[in-house]
Parts: sequence; structure tokens; C-alpha cells
Amino acid sequence: MSLQRSSGVLLHVTSLPGRYGVGSLNRSAYAWVDFLADAGQTVWQVLPLGPTSYGDSPYASLSTFAGNPYLIGLESLVDDGLASPEDLEDAPELPHDKVDYSALSEWKLPLLARIAGRWVGRAPDEFHAWAATQSAWLPDYALFLALKSEHENKNWQEWPDELKTRQPAALAEARDRHAERIEVEQIIQWFFFRQWNALRAYANERKVKVFGDIPIFVAMDSSDTWCNPGLFQLDPDLKPTHVAGVPPDYFSPTGQLWGNPLYAWPAHAESGYAWWIERVRAAFTMYDILRIDHFRGFAAYWSVPAGSETAELGSWVKGPGAEFFQALRNALGEREIVAEDLGDITPDVTALRDQFQLPGMKIVQFAFGSDASNPFLPHNFESTRFVAYTGTHDNDTVRGWFETAQESEKRYAREYFGFIEESITRTLVRATMASVAQWAIVPLQDLLDLDGSARMNYPGRAHDNWGWRLQPGQLTPHHQGDLLRMTRIYNRLRLEPALVPPAAV
Repeated sequence: MSLQRSSGVLLHVTSLPGRYGVGSLNRSAYAWVDFLADAGQTVWQVLPLGPTSYGDSPYASLSTFAGNPYLIGLESLVDDGLASPEDLEDAPELPHDKVDYSALSEWKLPLLARIAGRWVGRAPDEFHAWAATQSAWLPDYALFLALKSEHENKNWQEWPDELKTRQPAALAEARDRHAERIEVEQIIQWFFFRQWNALRAYANERKVKVFGDIPIFVAMDSSDTWCNPGLFQLDPDLKPTHVAGVPPDYFSPTGQLWGNPLYAWPAHAESGYAWWIERVRAAFTMYDILRIDHFRGFAAYWSVPAGSETAELGSWVKGPGAEFFQALRNALGEREIVAEDLGDITPDVTALRDQFQLPGMKIVQFAFGSDASNPFLPHNFESTRFVAYTGTHDNDTVRGWFETAQESEKRYAREYFGFIEESITRTLVRATMASVAQWAIVPLQDLLDLDGSARMNYPGRAHDNWGWRLQPGQLTPHHQGDLLRMTRIYNRLRLEPALVPPAAV
């Protein structure tokens, strides 16, 4: 992967401003792209866009191939003639400052089902043409949702045996019984993808690349595991034998027990990694650049016996390594892939990343907890083949971190920079932009110098995450001009923006 020196901003779609309780693929999303382009940015990084379930985490999706219905722009459906203005007349007053996923589930999902239901049996040719290209996953996913609804949203492992084990006769009967619901779910997915594809095309027209994220693991309660149980470490009753997590670390003294089923890598290897290849191929139809989350799991992954209460009793197990990435390269060619190489990184992880010349990540906020040899200090970046961040969605904001940091960290940060500007946040943003890393990505919360209340996620906490939203008018022409100036100063400007009025987001 060849990187040009450039920069961008991390902002998940759910955090965009607008009505109806959640950021979505509507006019605010296009205004956001305009903001980036007019600020000289060439990268927009998002979190995974799959449909979320319990806990609302984008890293635990109901399908690795599907899109999140929450993100569908309702105004855009009206603009495109797919919904009527009357559909939105009785919209409840949902919070503007935080995503209320429970309220969305109770209102937006049924509304989308009603809108899609009007198109059952008379959907346009565009829908049928698109659905035909998604036949490898879409029918099974739609059936999966129909069956979850029929069984009171229970995990598929609790369904009747004939459905749990996917007996052909039972599946055929279920498809007949739920034919209308299946088409509704497929139409909802069409709504999402036609909107997302249009937005990405617009971003590309404005010379902004979309930087996506693919979780290494999938959720246990997902169509992926239901349809492909042989690809996961499951027992004869289709229960996981071991689950994913990470050992005790900076974030948690007992480790993080994620609970995702682990892959049966020998089965993947036997198929030539076909499922993974199609997963990554599908991701590149959505994104221009792809971050593979928890990259170290391909060298070795933390395996925790199922039923454990914490991740402390796990052990490292060797992953598929270079064979996997060579199979990806053989099937898909050279692609823009970034390795999320954070956490307990051992020499084999670094060797695997470097063998395939994948850029890693540097988090400047991590730099001040030890001494001058800390690898996250900008002077220790060992090459330019990295993406530098002030922080990520799993960290506190820079301001929030500094306000709660140990005095030793604060003192070292002051000594390292020699001074602190009007805020520690701006100092770290400048350091990130000035670093030798070819890409610099700054979370929008740090561009706005927000405190810890704007944090996106607390690793290991199962609730009250993923809710932060940008407020209308919070992002100003001053922020845009300042970002453009830093991009020029540190030689990250790939294309001079057109002389247009500043975008309002």
C-alpha cells in the first residue's frame, strides 16, 4: 500500500447532526463531506456500518455484510420518492445530543418496515438488480431477521432444532411463511446501500476517500454464525467452546471478555479462506480504505474458555498468519488496508504487518505514560508507514484524558512539547499533523476540544456507549479554516480546496 502524505477526520455516521435521533445518510452527511473537502481533508474515517444489536456496538453486528437501518436518511427517502412526507409527521421528539438506541428501535425500525412494506411486490427494477448482486448473503440475512422476530428476538441457538441446524425442509417452509417479511428486510437493505453508495460517490467526487473499519470477529448471534457454523469453534450443540477477548491491559485489569466466537481457522484454510475473501471484497465495495480491527489476532489470538467470567484465564493461540494475507492478496490484489496494531504487540505481529507492508497505527495520547523510548512519541515513529491519531473511538478525548491523567503524564507532556498552547488538545493535534506518519487522523471531538463527556466508547463497558452526536452549529467556519491551515503547514494538502463559502454542518 502506497500512502501519500495527507490527513482526515474520524467521525461515525451516527454522530452527525440532524433530526430523528441519530446521524444518518441525509443532507447533513453531504454537508459533512463538503466540510472535509473545503478544509483540505482527503480521508473520512468511520466505524463499522453493520446493523447493531444488544449493546449497540458497531463491532457486534447482526451481519458482516448488511448495512445499519438506523443510518438510513428518512428525509432522503422522501426526496427520492420512496417515502411520503406524511410518514414523518408523527415523528417523536428524540434527543439531539445523544443517540437513544432503545427509542430508535421502537420507532424507526417499524417505520422503515412500513415504508418498505408498501414496495413489496412492486419494487422497481433497480431493487431487483441490486438484490441479485447480493444473493450470497441477503436472502439468508432477511430470513434470519424474520426468524428472530418470530422467536421473540432470541439468539438463534435457542430456536427449534430444525431451524437452528438449518434443516432444508424447515428453511423452505420458513421462507414461504415469511415471504413478505423477507422482502421487506431486503428492501430496507436496498434503502441503505443506495444511500450509502451515493454518499460515497459524492465523497470521491470531492476527492475524499472513505476509510472503513472491519471487526476481526463477528457476533455469536448473527446470520454469519447461523449460516456458517463450521467456520467457528462451536461444539456439537452449536455452542462456542472458546470466545474472544484480550488479556489484562491499560483499559481493564481483568482483560476484556468480548464473547465473540473464535474462528475454526483450519476450516477457513481448507476453503482457501473463501468466506473471509468475500467479506473483505464486500467491504471494498463500501470503502476506499479498510482498517482491519485487532490485527494482532491474525498472528495470535486470546482464547478464553466459554463460560469464563473474565478474560484473565485465556491463552494465546497461533492465528493463520501470512497464509491468510497472501490468500487475500492473491484473490483481491493490492488493496489499501491498515492494520490496527494496538495492544499487546509481539515481534510476530510486527513481522506480519511489515511482510505485507501494511501501515500500522500510532496514538499520540498513549505517548506520555513512560519515558523517551515510548513508541507513540512522535520522535520514535520508526517509519512514515503509519497512520497517526490523537486518539481513537476507544480512548477518552484528549482534553478528557489530560484532565484525569496522572501528574507524571501531565508533567512529561509539558516537558516534551516545551509548552502547552491554549489547550493540550491543540498541542496534540499539531503534533499528530506534524509527525512523519503519512496519514494523520483526528477524531472530531478533538478538533472541537471537547471533554470526556464526548467520549465514544469505554472498552469493557456494555452500556452507554456510541451515543455522542455533533450539535448543529457546533462545527464552525473557524474550525474549518484552522484545519485547512494546519493541513497546509504540515504538507498534508493533496488538493487545494475550491474557493467556496464554508460548509455548515
